[in-house]
Amino acid sequence: MIKRQNLADEVATRLVQKITDGEFGIGDKLPTEPELMVLFGVGRSTIREAIRNLSHTGLVRVQQGLGTFVEKKQPVSESISDRFLRAKGKELNEIRQLIELKIAEKAALNRSENDILQIRQYLENRKEMALANIPDKCIQADINFHLGIAVAAKSEILLDLYKTVASHLQEYFLELYIDTESFIATQHMHESLLQSIADQDPKKAWEWAAKITGQPV
Repeated sequence: MIKRQNLADEVATRLVQKITDGEFGIGDKLPTEPELMVLFGVGRSTIREAIRNLSHTGLVRVQQGLGTFVEKKQPVSESISDRFLRAKGKELNEIRQLIELKIAEKAALNRSENDILQIRQYLENRKEMALANIPDKCIQADINFHLGIAVAAKSEILLDLYKTVASHLQEYFLELYIDTESFIATQHMHESLLQSIADQDPKKAWEWAAKITGQPV
C-alpha cells in the first residue's frame, strides 16, 4: 500500500521504474485499471491521474477502448516550470532562497512609496495574526508580505516565479506549522527587511532576505 500524500505521482514513478527495468517493453499493454488498483493499493481516480501524467510525458499512449501502451523507455524531460511544481520541503525552500534574495535586492532599487505602504500593511497583519496564534491567516499574511516585495521588484519573470513557489510554499507551511511561534520569532527580521527596502539599500535587503530564508520562516 502506498502511503505518500501525492498518490498519483508515486504510482507514476513506480510505473516508470517498471518500464525502465524492462518489466513492460515498448508496445506492451499495461495492466487494466482494476489490476493496477490492486497492484498499487489505490483508487481508480489515482490510477487515471497517474496514467494521464505519463501520457503527457510521451511514455505511454492511451487508446480508448483498447488500453494503455508503452511508447518509450524514458519519459520526455520535464520543463523547469513543471519541476518547480513538484518541488517540496527542503528543495522548495532552496528554490525560495534563490529567488527571494534577488527579489529583495531589486525591490530596494525599484520600490515605490505605494509599494512600501502595501508591504507594511501585510507585515502588520502578519504580526497581528502571529500574536493571535492563527496559523493559517498568519501564513497567508507572510506569503502576501513576500509577494508584495516581489511586486515592488518590478520584474515580471521574478514575480511569476515567486507566485509559483509561493502557492506550494503556503501548502508546505500549512502542513509544517501548528502554531505561530516561529513567525513571532522572525517578525523583527521581516521588519528589518522592509526597512532596508524602504531605505533603498539593496545590500542590506539581500542580507536580511538571506537571514530570513535561512530560518524555518
